[in-house]
Amino acid sequence: MKGALVIRHVHFEDLGTIEPFLLEEGYAVQYIDASVDDLTSLDAATPDLVVVLGGPIGAFDDDVYPFLRAELTFVQKRLDAGLPILGICLGAQLIARALGAGVAPMGHKEIGFAPVSLTTAGEDSVLAALGTTPVLHWHGDMFEIPANATSLATTELCANQAFALGSSVLALQFHLEADTKLIERWLVGHAHELSTSGIRPQELRSHARQFESELAKVSRQVIGPWLAMAASHAAASNTMM
Repeated sequence: MKGALVIRHVHFEDLGTIEPFLLEEGYAVQYIDASVDDLTSLDAATPDLVVVLGGPIGAFDDDVYPFLRAELTFVQKRLDAGLPILGICLGAQLIARALGAGVAPMGHKEIGFAPVSLTTAGEDSVLAALGTTPVLHWHGDMFEIPANATSLATTELCANQAFALGSSVLALQFHLEADTKLIERWLVGHAHELSTSGIRPQELRSHARQFESELAKVSRQVIGPWLAMAASHAAASNTMM
């Protein structure tokens, strides 16, 4: 059985709509809680897939949250191995940092459902399946595009929304994985941030219901082809070794 190692930072920000797809594809899913589990004991090259999820801290906050150092080392080793890794929100920012790119506050929040604008490269990528579907944004930091990586998407509030590096690395600032049927967990878990940002949970709840079926569909349409491409690349690399 194939293995997917999933690094989580807060319990309710999980694989969401991606998990049923992985299970159908024959993956055994293992969650690692970055803040309490020992990443140094794990071999970054063993899992067939690594997913690094989001969380309400910054990619450069290791002085405040020292566990980030071990997590960053794990991400770096995974990147060095050239094996499939998907980063979402904080996960994408950690990948960017491991690749030598900056991550910094935007000076404003981007929270809510809105479509992304695809770059020319994005239109030729797996993200083309998004079309005009509004996806969930929930962040205040932005990564820079690492050297040799390809920018795939942007929004008016955040210039860098996604990048790819070869076939094995996909980094998404937005939450393609969010299961909108469980949006209440996000609204409660981030209640303080919503309040201080002046964002009404009622609006997010309404949009979550409105886009539920469409988001679940495009999640599969993006992740399925990317995973097939990344796995094929990994198999070809192993054959050449």
